Amino acid sequence: MARAVSRPRTALRLRSTSHSGAKKPSPRTKKSRSPDSKSAPRSSTAPGERQPLPFVVRFLVMLVAFAAMVAFAAALARITLQPSPASEALTHSNLHPGRSLRAYLDQPELRDAFRQIGGNLLLGIPFGVLLPVLVPKVRGILRVLLLTAIVMTMVELVQGAVITGRAFDVDDVILNTSGALVGYLLLGRRLNRAVHPRKRRRKNSEA
Repeated sequence: MARAVSRPRTALRLRSTSHSGAKKPSPRTKKSRSPDSKSAPRSSTAPGERQPLPFVVRFLVMLVAFAAMVAFAAALARITLQPSPASEALTHSNLHPGRSLRAYLDQPELRDAFRQIGGNLLLGIPFGVLLPVLVPKVRGILRVLLLTAIVMTMVELVQGAVITGRAFDVDDVILNTSGALVGYLLLGRRLNRAVHPRKRRRKNSEA
C-alpha cells in the first residue's frame, strides 16, 4: 500500500496583538525636594553689596548737610565779600593761572603762603563733601568740580566788580576747586553712595 505523504507541519508563531506584555509607561514621579534644596528668597541687594541705609538715617544726614551748607554759605560770604579798603591799592586782578601761586610761594615767610594757599583749599572742601549729599545727580567727580568752579567764579567776579579792596583771581578758583576734589575723594563720594544708593535693573531670567 502506498504510504500517505505527510506534509510537514509548520509551527506558526502567532504574534500577540494584545498590549498586555508591553511595558506600561511609568507615571512621572515628582522630584522630591528636600528642605535644603529650596531656593532661598532673593535679597534686594546683590552679594557683596552693602545694604542701603534706612530712610530716617538718610533724611537726618541730608538735614545735617543742608544746615552745614547754609552755615558754610554764610561764612563764605563773610570771608570773600567783606570790603577791605586798606588793601585796595595792593589788589590787582589776575587772569593768568599760576601767577598768584608764584607770588604766594615767593613770600619770605612760609606762614603767609600756607595761609593763602591752605585757606583757599579749605574753602573748597565743603563743596566736595556737601554737594554730593544735597544734590543726588552730582555723583561724578567732574560734576562736583564743574559746579564748584562755577560758584567760585561767580564769587570772584562779584569781588572784582563790587567789593572794595577785592579783585578777581583765577588762582583762587583753581585752589577752591582743588579743595572740592580733596573733599569729594575723602568723604563726599562715600556719603553720596550711602545716602543715594543707585538702583540696579534686575533681569528676570525665565526657566
